[in-house]
Amino acid sequence: MTDTEPVTPARPQPVLVTLPAEIDMANADAAAEHLAAAFAVGVVVIADMTGTTFCDSMGFRMLVRACRSARASGTDLRLLVTSPNVVRVMKILGLDAVLPLCQSLEEALAGRD
Repeated sequence: MTDTEPVTPARPQPVLVTLPAEIDMANADAAAEHLAAAFAVGVVVIADMTGTTFCDSMGFRMLVRACRSARASGTDLRLLVTSPNVVRVMKILGLDAVLPLCQSLEEALAGRD
């Protein structure tokens, strides 16, 4: 009998989902579907909001729902947000305590260990 090394399963590569420049009632549902299509058990999904400069209440609501849906499906969703205006509104609404916000791709890839 030969000795074998235990096999460590490979971690799936993070999935980057780019969200639109403006997220509002006109496109929040489509953005949610785009995100949800990447959700799977054990997958890290990074919602790239680096180009997002505006997000209304429907957009923020969609992000909260997407975060809940991701958790329920075993997905680790991280939001990559760099717009000072979007971050400011998230903080005013208290969403920075609810949503996994990252300010750089490196931070998003590293996660919140």
